Amino acid sequence: MINVTVLVNSRHRYVGIGMSGHAGFAENPIEGQELVCAAVSALTLNTVNSIEHFTHDRFAVRIKEKDGVFRFRFQNRISTKATLLINSLVFGLLNIEEAYGEPYIKICFKEV
Repeated sequence: MINVTVLVNSRHRYVGIGMSGHAGFAENPIEGQELVCAAVSALTLNTVNSIEHFTHDRFAVRIKEKDGVFRFRFQNRISTKATLLINSLVFGLLNIEEAYGEPYIKICFKEV
């Protein structure tokens, strides 16, 4: 299962995101299993690349592909463009969770 933790500040704005785990990979996958992995990966990597390319926002990112670990956190004030991009990522992940849910993906929110 992919465990997603969306980090929010005291004003309930997204300031980062953490993920760990895999939706699973098997020779005979359960319907949706590989789709969830691919969708989460595509959304996440596209968001980080878009923030890097289209904004001047500073962020830290850590990826451990083998373990399915991804950590992303803004380091400064977040621009309007970056806010839109991170909001879009969370929206997409919530849609995936709604469509597939457990045992593939679980999202929680944590105030930091």
